[in-house]
Amino acid sequence: MAETPVIKAGTAKITGRITSPNGSNHDNAFINITVPHPISGEYAKYKALVDQSGKFSIDVDVETDISLIGLYPSLNPEQSLVVKLTNGGVTNINITYNSGFEIENIDVKPDMNKNDMIRGFRLMGKMIDYRSGRTPELLHEKSTAYFLNYVKTILSERLAILDNDTLISKDLKDLLSKDFRLFLYKAHVFDYEGQMKLNYSNTNADQSKKPEIQKIDRSYYRFLSDFQLNDPQYLNCFTFLEVQKIILQNEILGLPVIGESDIPSWLAKVKVILADLVGFNNGAYYDILAANAYGRQLNEEVRPLSEKQKENILNYWKKGEIAKILFRKNQEVVELDKFKSPAVVNDVSSVPDNKVIETIVSKHKGKAVLIDLWATWCTPCLNAMQQFRTAKNDFRDKDVAFVYLTNGSSPRKLWEEKIKGIGDEHYYLTATQWDYIMEHFEFEYIPSYLLYNKQGTLIKKISPFPGNEQLKAMINALL
Repeated sequence: MAETPVIKAGTAKITGRITSPNGSNHDNAFINITVPHPISGEYAKYKALVDQSGKFSIDVDVETDISLIGLYPSLNPEQSLVVKLTNGGVTNINITYNSGFEIENIDVKPDMNKNDMIRGFRLMGKMIDYRSGRTPELLHEKSTAYFLNYVKTILSERLAILDNDTLISKDLKDLLSKDFRLFLYKAHVFDYEGQMKLNYSNTNADQSKKPEIQKIDRSYYRFLSDFQLNDPQYLNCFTFLEVQKIILQNEILGLPVIGESDIPSWLAKVKVILADLVGFNNGAYYDILAANAYGRQLNEEVRPLSEKQKENILNYWKKGEIAKILFRKNQEVVELDKFKSPAVVNDVSSVPDNKVIETIVSKHKGKAVLIDLWATWCTPCLNAMQQFRTAKNDFRDKDVAFVYLTNGSSPRKLWEEKIKGIGDEHYYLTATQWDYIMEHFEFEYIPSYLLYNKQGTLIKKISPFPGNEQLKAMINALL
């Protein structure tokens, strides 16, 4: 039986050693660590440097008594590991690489199934990348019921990859099954209109026409009852917190922003909307959703809790673990908020496509300019911004302008919310402006960056995010 995670604020220590055939590879080696925080609703990112003897050690914040995290050694980031942490405990991982920098041996204490550690993310990747070879169906012409049944077929095909694996434990299979179901629905089901437009694009040779897509209402989301979201095992699913964000931000569901409402009143309104869709009216899920609603403000807007919000949290959760987690996160945001610049929205919609960048850079004469091309749906973009948030504060009194560009693929309302937490200058480009910039600068994906010196000369095109230290060094070289 899988251990049932329990919400608990705390920290865990990760220690270990990297052994490679050539010890000199320890130079500049590091371990990237991703810890899902299901209560505050974010992925916490950590970096542990490896010393000359190959050792590393780091403390990380956790929000449950047991947590599954992602560990990514720089010697071979493709071989990422699933690692279990215990709140208040120490997990020691010794990794030995062969000459090809494949993992030869792992020694972990407390003990964990080695195949679970090595194969967990690999199996998720196989399920994500699996293609049946069938001719794509014209789903935009079918009913929503047909589409949802089609998704169930796709799901069962891909879960067969997991079922047929004989090496990982049943506990991890069950957890990965939950996680992949969340991932598939997050990527392809929640945004029905977007998925149907994509389906039309992939199945229709005549791209000059626009498809007629039926409107959906809240009843479409009855598929949520299949998830049994009161199951505490979701606290250990990587995708759970992303699905929670989607539910909170979904315009068709229309959940209210928690703001300064008292929590029982907010939950009463939420249950009117959600209870028949998720299949239950009470349970721990609703408390987690309320915590995530505060997390949305803390993470998306980087806006601290108001005194009234703190009072509401204490009245509802007293001095319980959820209150501890939210107040710990709030303290981080208070520190970040001291340095945050307000978000300024600029309009260049009337500027010719080939003059947009020139117009933006000319506004900042005498300053280095970093232009970030991003989108609200782009997880690597958002992760990069989160990582660079503290480093960006180092330039607050220097001659540097930070500029952010997106386009219509970012829903306007969601974009307006997210930029509050980013600060600095923002542009919402037309489709042709965006396409021109991506093609002119030969960018194939986002996030991508343009770095200009104080004289307005393009110094570097960057794809993808190069990491805090490298980007800081590039900017500092221009100052």
